[in-house]
Amino acid sequence: MKNSNRDGKKNPILDIAEIFVSYGKIKALHGVSFQVYDGEIVSLLGSNGAGKTTTLNAISGVIPTQSGIMTFKGENLVGVKAHKIVKKGIVHVPEGRHIFPELTVEENLRIAGYLFSGADEKRLLAERTDYVFSLFPRLKERSSQMGGTLSGGEQQMLAISRALITGGDVMLMDEPSMGIAPKLVEEIFETIVTISKSGQTILLVEQNAMMAMEISDYCYVLETGSIAFEGVSKALMENDSIARAYLGESL
Repeated sequence: MKNSNRDGKKNPILDIAEIFVSYGKIKALHGVSFQVYDGEIVSLLGSNGAGKTTTLNAISGVIPTQSGIMTFKGENLVGVKAHKIVKKGIVHVPEGRHIFPELTVEENLRIAGYLFSGADEKRLLAERTDYVFSLFPRLKERSSQMGGTLSGGEQQMLAISRALITGGDVMLMDEPSMGIAPKLVEEIFETIVTISKSGQTILLVEQNAMMAMEISDYCYVLETGSIAFEGVSKALMENDSIARAYLGESL
């Protein structure tokens, strides 16, 4: 368990205020507000359909917001195109991974360096590729293997690595444990902690609430498109009634 004390911290690196999102006539988010501070792991928890993935997609510009404010390092994100949000420093590891199955591991990683330019391009790509291979040695072993032939866990490693090569200050991670063997889930969560210790800020959506809380500094619980509870992870882990009411499980 990491310790978190938000008292005395300056402005959040990511500040979401009263955002509303709809899919046609269906209202998915109803005034969601939360903050992420530099260097934190913050988890968004909740049952299926609570609005967790929608929240990440709104932040990364994949879907539009109807109203509300989203600021990143004090700069407004509302209406900004997804590729420009990446350039500003927010990278997204989406649910389902979405790697390029017909490209090799190495080619998937090389594409992730599309933002690099100038004389430093090759150096940056080489340095960051070495870094992700140090985090995930099995990807290095499979560097010439097609992405579509990797296991689910290996594809998740590749998706995380791709985001790390792209760079950025905040990483949005959506369901990194989904469809992955338990042994690899543990490995991926250990790596998330390692990435955080390097200074990366992480906003995590995760179906495995217990594992998410164990590595998080702070948690927000979504219920049908609204924040129902927030607090340091330890407080949620010790509150069985909240877990039953909002997470559908007993801790």
